[in-house]
Amino acid sequence: MSARPDILCIGSVLWDVIGRAPVAMQAGHDRPGRIMRLPGGVALNIAVTLRRFDLTPALLTVVGDDPDGRDLLAECGRMGLVTEHVLVDGDLPTDRYMAIEGAGELVAAIADAHSLERAGARILSPLSDGRLGTSGAPYRGAIAIDGNLTQETLAEIAASPAFAEADLRLVPASPGKAERLRPLLGHPRATLYVNREEAALIAGVACASAEDGARALHAAGARRVVVTNGGGEAVKADAEGLWRATPRAVVARRITGAGDTFMAAHIAAELRGLGRQEALEAAAKAAADYVAEEDDA
Repeated sequence: MSARPDILCIGSVLWDVIGRAPVAMQAGHDRPGRIMRLPGGVALNIAVTLRRFDLTPALLTVVGDDPDGRDLLAECGRMGLVTEHVLVDGDLPTDRYMAIEGAGELVAAIADAHSLERAGARILSPLSDGRLGTSGAPYRGAIAIDGNLTQETLAEIAASPAFAEADLRLVPASPGKAERLRPLLGHPRATLYVNREEAALIAGVACASAEDGARALHAAGARRVVVTNGGGEAVKADAEGLWRATPRAVVARRITGAGDTFMAAHIAAELRGLGRQEALEAAAKAAADYVAEEDDA
């Protein structure tokens, strides 16, 4: 698909392999359920949700020149995502993610995003070689970036004039990668989307609530932050103050991708011109709808 994108999504685009059981599980359990393979990755999950809000996202990532990579790009194209700027590398395999869920809770997961890490800043070339922008004429739209990129690549983004005019939306991808975002913490055009645990890791202080996390990150130099706390309160903080929204209580049927859905819905709401409170409430509703939904598979 060739189209002018409304937003760029930079980071992991891979195959999710997810096993879901309807009952609670612990380590060592063996339960009947469903196993499915579907397109995933933080950047892709965000892009798919943005597409549901009638936005046209473009992906900047890497896939292998292998059957998995070709199938993945074809599926992304069918979903209406712009893939022409994706790096295809014959020396790297297409990345994968594997998760086990029980009763709507994540039991364990392994993210194999080593190809994305090895590709490094090469996936960013369209923003400096004229396809999407140059250092002298930088891209000025919204860009969602996930923490599956290496800290070196994220530091390069923080200092690059190619990103200086963009509306940056950052998400760690997991608590284990949260501290990778520190180079971008003080970027004047960045919004950080984290959960309470990730906020504590980045700020380096204990955070007992989403509000604690938002205040800590704002005090540490973040321009705008949105902090979630599972199915509890979500808090947004910027120079103008604090805003809060709590999603309605639902029976969780899935969890992988819920945070990405929240972030994408919030971005879409703001791009539509909704105010701070309305955008936060729209994101909380979208996340609740998502976890309450049954998969088609």
